[in-house]
Amino acid sequence: MKSVMIRVGDKAPNFTLKGIFRGTVSDFTLQSFPGKWLILFFYPADFTFICPTEVAGFSKIAHQFRADDAEILGVSVDSLESHRKWAEELGGVNYPLLSDDGKTVSRAYDVLEESEGVCLRATFIINASGIVSYLVVSHTNVGRSVEETLRVVKALR
Repeated sequence: MKSVMIRVGDKAPNFTLKGIFRGTVSDFTLQSFPGKWLILFFYPADFTFICPTEVAGFSKIAHQFRADDAEILGVSVDSLESHRKWAEELGGVNYPLLSDDGKTVSRAYDVLEESEGVCLRATFIINASGIVSYLVVSHTNVGRSVEETLRVVKALR
């Protein structure tokens, strides 16, 4: 069954995923951040090329996103234990890393590269009403600009 591509203006697909933030495992949903904008970014895998730059980049300026009432969630198909180890290796991550090991959310957002079993690089900016306001999806070997994501949040707000 072919999935339906998400478009700007669509209601963001809801989800519940376990994630790790500052060593604590919790459940996260779109409703976990009432009144906030959400940057939901997907990446291929922990411990891989390009991903550390992006994950650390979002972490470094997470406070700037929060100053604009936006929260960040990173998602990959890795396990919680992999996320825990990777966050430690990176010296901590200032937002939750969510485990989509069942690949349901990656499929719901139409960003799963089925042949590889990993997520494409995708960024969704979801407004406080749960509507997709911006999205960009690229091949796994093309990095994204964290600063451009922040610029877009500021422009949309």
